[in-house]
Amino acid sequence: MGLLKNLVGPVSDILDKVVEDKDQKALLAHEIATMAERHAQELAKGQLEVNKAEAQSRNMFVAGWRPFVGWVCGIAMAWHFLGVPITLFVAGWLGAEIPALPRFDMDSLMTVLLGMLGLGGLRTFEKSKGLTK
Repeated sequence: MGLLKNLVGPVSDILDKVVEDKDQKALLAHEIATMAERHAQELAKGQLEVNKAEAQSRNMFVAGWRPFVGWVCGIAMAWHFLGVPITLFVAGWLGAEIPALPRFDMDSLMTVLLGMLGLGGLRTFEKSKGLTK
């Protein structure tokens, strides 16, 4: 999408030289500028259809991978934000020495989880459209 936006400026310069009618030139420039957005919307619609087909499948390996990844991410987040602090508190309160508890790379985990939920791209889309502050 960024590549297409980088091409809009030079194409607009070419339009200035080739198209004489200002209204036609403005219309063509607008079409070129919105091409990336239309393409992204078409890709999103296609992905929605794939998601719908996967969810309707009776095969566990087709329909079950998203819930599996979701549960893994949810359990990892629960461990990171609840399990570790509570375990360390209880162990400290009891005076018990415990080995180092496993820690997760939360950056990678959040990337997977937000990608699955579609929040990263959706939030960027909302901000680019001025729908949120």
